[in-house]
Amino acid sequence: MRVALGIEYDGSAFSGWQIQKGNVATVQKKLEIALSKIANETIEKIQVAGRTDTGVHATGQVIHFDTNAKRSMSSWVLGANRYLCEQNVSVLWARDMSDDFHARFSAQRREYRYIIFSRDIRPTFIKHCVSWDPRTLDLSRMQEAAQYLVGEHDFDSYRTVNCQAKSPVKTVFFLNISQNGNYFYIDIQANSFLHHMVRNIAGVLMTIGAGEAEPKWALDVLQARDRKVAGKTAPPGGLYLTNVTYDDKFNLPKNNSELIL
Repeated sequence: MRVALGIEYDGSAFSGWQIQKGNVATVQKKLEIALSKIANETIEKIQVAGRTDTGVHATGQVIHFDTNAKRSMSSWVLGANRYLCEQNVSVLWARDMSDDFHARFSAQRREYRYIIFSRDIRPTFIKHCVSWDPRTLDLSRMQEAAQYLVGEHDFDSYRTVNCQAKSPVKTVFFLNISQNGNYFYIDIQANSFLHHMVRNIAGVLMTIGAGEAEPKWALDVLQARDRKVAGKTAPPGGLYLTNVTYDDKFNLPKNNSELIL
């Protein structure tokens, strides 16, 4: 049986998604322990739609695993949440899938939201949920800059030097910037993402929004194809994987999470 799960998690408690050597808390490790208890067999090598880094959150992550255990879909959800109740991870849904489904390779598009809290005083209660910027940001400047990055481009300047992706060419379907009081939201959808791509884009847009560079700088950085010209990588706490799109034939639930702080 191949089972797909929709999950959400608070990444501030984890050293990223992927299992690591030593006694390191990761989302994958916590899930595999919980699912193994339900299946009464070892569940390992869970496949994920998008591997998230330390401190990065998810509201619409999708995973799959294979098992010999026969359980109802509700049992996977209720059982997993029972064992994960103190782990900052929740299972939202479960589906019995065909063998041609793969959480990562079947994904057609992924969406992220980056949340910025713009105020001269640092936040207290939401400090792990947002990226704090003490500067005053200009929404219109950020929106203008964002449009230079929509479409198919070589995003070499917007990825980490350690990125292992074979090609830096990605297609951004939309990149929308909105504001609600002190909160700025960067919503981006692409076919796939490079390592730190969203956080580097956010860093450039925040610099432009603060008036420290012109909107066209986003294009200049893109065309340079050099990570050194892009400036600082934005912090991980404001980043959320919000949705993964698959072919309709898989009939997976749509993520209806409203991520507004």
